[in-house]
Amino acid sequence: MLSLTLPLWASASASEPAAPSSAHTLIAALGHPAPAHTAFAEARFMQVLDRPLVVSGELSWLGGDKLQRRVDKPQAETATIADGEVTQERVGKSPRHFSLKRAPQLQVLLDSFVALLSGDAGRLQQAFDVRQTGDIDGAWTLMLTPLDARVAKTIASITVEGNTKESRCMFMQEADGDLTIDLLGVLASRMPAAPTREGLQALCRDTH
Repeated sequence: MLSLTLPLWASASASEPAAPSSAHTLIAALGHPAPAHTAFAEARFMQVLDRPLVVSGELSWLGGDKLQRRVDKPQAETATIADGEVTQERVGKSPRHFSLKRAPQLQVLLDSFVALLSGDAGRLQQAFDVRQTGDIDGAWTLMLTPLDARVAKTIASITVEGNTKESRCMFMQEADGDLTIDLLGVLASRMPAAPTREGLQALCRDTH
């Protein structure tokens, strides 16, 4: 099973950002052939809610720009991105289709997840300003800031944290203050029953 951090906003390491060539090396080392699958557990912290929304399931890169996000809990549903269109499916309901252009969060998810899973540093740098701390020999962090001003109005930043070739967590900081944290791979099974931002950030940095 592949571990890829999808998913945001843990604080950066105190070390200086690595040179762009180092980022290319790290991203290339994370690449896997399609299809690639990883378990995920996600907590979304919204300012209008007292408790985070928590879902879990599996993320799949099916090759090219095809990405699937299957939620198993608390309610089964599947979202598939393919050919610039998003299809949402829920049991007992007709599938819903809409253009990817209407969903900047999903466009960011597509660009970041596909680029990381395929090891395509060039694609990642087309969509984001990429800063790195650490390296592939230990703990590392990739800090991604959207280059498209329209996307930046919705998504302020994405932070991916990992260890060696394993992406462990993805933090998505929305421009309105909401925060989504995804635990990936084997870490997904460790999502607490009542997650907090601080608790998940600590979990992401715990390599034991």
